[in-house]
Amino acid sequence: MKKIVLAYSGGLDTSYCAAYLSNQQYEVHAVCVNTGGFDTQELAHNEKTAKQLGVKSYTTIEATEDYYQQVIKYLIFGNVLKNNCYPLSVSSERIVQAIAIANFAKKIGASHLAHGSTGAGNDQVRFDMIFQTLAPELTIITPIRDLQLTRQEEIDYLKKQGIHLSWNKAQYSINKGLWGTSIGGKETLNSRDPLPEEAYTPVSYEHKKTTVTLSFENGELSAIDQVRGNSIDNIKKLNSLALSYGIGRDIHVGDTIVGLKGRVGFEAPAAVLIIRAHHQLEKHVLSKWQLQHKDQLANYYGMHLHEGDYLDPVMRDLEAFLTHSQQRVTGEVYLELHPYRFTVNGISSPFDLMNSKYGIYGEMNTLWTAEEAKGFIKINANQHKIHQQVKQ
Repeated sequence: MKKIVLAYSGGLDTSYCAAYLSNQQYEVHAVCVNTGGFDTQELAHNEKTAKQLGVKSYTTIEATEDYYQQVIKYLIFGNVLKNNCYPLSVSSERIVQAIAIANFAKKIGASHLAHGSTGAGNDQVRFDMIFQTLAPELTIITPIRDLQLTRQEEIDYLKKQGIHLSWNKAQYSINKGLWGTSIGGKETLNSRDPLPEEAYTPVSYEHKKTTVTLSFENGELSAIDQVRGNSIDNIKKLNSLALSYGIGRDIHVGDTIVGLKGRVGFEAPAAVLIIRAHHQLEKHVLSKWQLQHKDQLANYYGMHLHEGDYLDPVMRDLEAFLTHSQQRVTGEVYLELHPYRFTVNGISSPFDLMNSKYGIYGEMNTLWTAEEAKGFIKINANQHKIHQQVKQ
C-alpha cells in the first residue's frame, strides 16, 4: 500500500478524501493542523470520525503559535485587509498548514500527499505550491479536483460507506482559525444574496455599548483593558467579546489566483478590531513617508501571501521592513463597541507626533513665522505657476 498523508480538517471534502483514498488501497495518514480553529472536543471528534473513515492513523499538529509568529504578526504590522475588507483569514492559515503537512509527510516517509481542494478555488494553488516546493519528490493527489465532484455527490458517496452527514450541515463550507472564519454557501455563488444568520457562529448578542482599550507594544497586542496577556490569548479574548456584538462580519469579493471573481463570507471580529486600532495608532506615531511606503509594501505582502508565494525570499525582505517599522508603535487605542459596529475614539502614546509642544493644526504653531510661511507657500507654488503660464 502506498503511504499518503492527507491534510484533514474533518469537513465534507476531507472526509470524502479519507474514505475514497482508503477504498483506493492507500495507507492514509490523516493530519489536522490546528491554527486556532479547533478546541479539544472538536479535535477528539475529528480523530474519531477519521478512523471511522478508514485512515491508518490520525495526528494533530498544534501550529497556532507558528501561525501567529510566521504570518498573523505581519498582517497586523501591515494592517492587511484585502480590498480594504478581508483580513486574509483562510489564505494565511493555509500556508502554515501546507508547510506542516509537507514536513510531516517527509518525516514518516510518505510517497504521496493529498488535500481536499476543488479545481476552482485558491486553496489548490496554495497547497500544491508549498508541496511542490518543500517535497517535490512526493506525488500530489486531489480527489475532489480530479473527479470534479459536487458536494451532494460527496455526501451520497459517504452515505454508501455508512457515514451520514446531513445536507443542512454540509451546505456551507466553513473554515475556522485564530484570525477568523470564512463561510461559503449557495448565497456566495451569486453576486446578490447575503448569508443568512444561521451560517454564522451562533451567539447571544450584547445590546449595550461598551468600551475597550487595546494596548500595543512594538506593534503587537499586549493587553486588553490593561490586563496583560500574550498575543494569541488576547486575540481569542477579543474574538469572544466582539463576536457577541456581531462585529467583523462581511462578504469579500476579490480576484482569485485562478482568474475568477470570488465571493466569500467571513467573520473576523478580533482581526478587524486589531487592524483598525493598530492603523489608527500608526497614523499618530509614524512619519508621513513611513505611512505611505508601508501601505504599498504591506499591500504587496498581503497579495503575495494570498497568491501562495509565501516561500519566495521577497516575503522575508518585506517582513524585515514591517518589523522595523514597529519600533515606536506603542500605546493605547480606545474603542467603543455597539451592536454590529464599532468606533475608534482615540489613542495615547509616548511617541505621539501630534504633540502640542510644536503646534496645534489649524490653531497655532511655534516652529515658523508668518513671513516664513508665506515664503514656503510661494516657493511651493512655483511649479504650478510656471506650468500654467507656459500652457497659456
